Amino acid sequence: MTMVLDLALIVWLLALAVHVARARDDQSAIIAFIAFGLLLGLGWTRLSAIDVAMTEAAIGGGVTGMLLLRAEARLRQRSLQPRTPSKTAKAAAAVACTAVAAGLALAVLSFPSPAPTLAPAAAAALDATGLGNPVTAVLLAYRALDTLLEKVVLLLALLGVWSLAPDQLWGGAPELRQAVAPPPFVYLARILPPFGVLIAVYMCWVGADAPGGTFQAGTVLAAMWLLIMLAGLRPAPDTRRTTLRLLLVGGPALFFAIGFLGFAVAGGFLAYPESATKPIIVGIETALTISIALTLGLLVAGPSSRAPTP
Repeated sequence: MTMVLDLALIVWLLALAVHVARARDDQSAIIAFIAFGLLLGLGWTRLSAIDVAMTEAAIGGGVTGMLLLRAEARLRQRSLQPRTPSKTAKAAAAVACTAVAAGLALAVLSFPSPAPTLAPAAAAALDATGLGNPVTAVLLAYRALDTLLEKVVLLLALLGVWSLAPDQLWGGAPELRQAVAPPPFVYLARILPPFGVLIAVYMCWVGADAPGGTFQAGTVLAAMWLLIMLAGLRPAPDTRRTTLRLLLVGGPALFFAIGFLGFAVAGGFLAYPESATKPIIVGIETALTISIALTLGLLVAGPSSRAPTP
């Protein structure tokens, strides 16, 4: 029975991928892409990669889909039609995609058996961190520099989006509210956020010892915030607000500060004292969750479209 379900999942993933590539309607392709991300999350779950599955569902199927829907809506409002690629361009894209797929397949099939892995070494050092989740240990202890740079990249992406605003609107707020929000949508925006915030807090807290963590929790918070703004219950904030900007940079700034403090207390950048490793990592994750939630929400909201309030 399990094999039948796995085969059905593979068939659905392939069917959705083909539909996304061949759909002539942009909305249809985006909705299929969101469904593909959610089903792919189930695929990672079947591979026992729960953290990856949660991230795929939240980022791949959630925030990315919302960004694409926003872009499609903006094009439709401006009566802009995307250029239809020529047959030559389509053929070249197909050949390139086939070559990439073949190269990836060849790389996977050429792996030695058993494949080399650092998992035993990571698991052996897990007790020194006080963490129960090896994924969190890898992200915030063993390869903390990579995680720090990822958060900085998110902020740089947000600055790029803000830079698209006209000069006279710089520091203003994006406009997200729909012209007429359907009553069921408004009702959902009123009752769902408290549950979403509770889930996000749990995911952030439990991420030190079980599947969950910063990105997943931040994405859920961003989704709840976007739901409220789209329903017109609260407007998007002015991007020039000092409090907003401090919260945006607060997570990475704390990460940097603790990293440099490591030179004094643990002998290296991003090194933690063994007696306080877990509390420090939980504190970093809490600050990063808020920063990520605000960053993702503002990335989806887009550049400023109204002047700042006096």
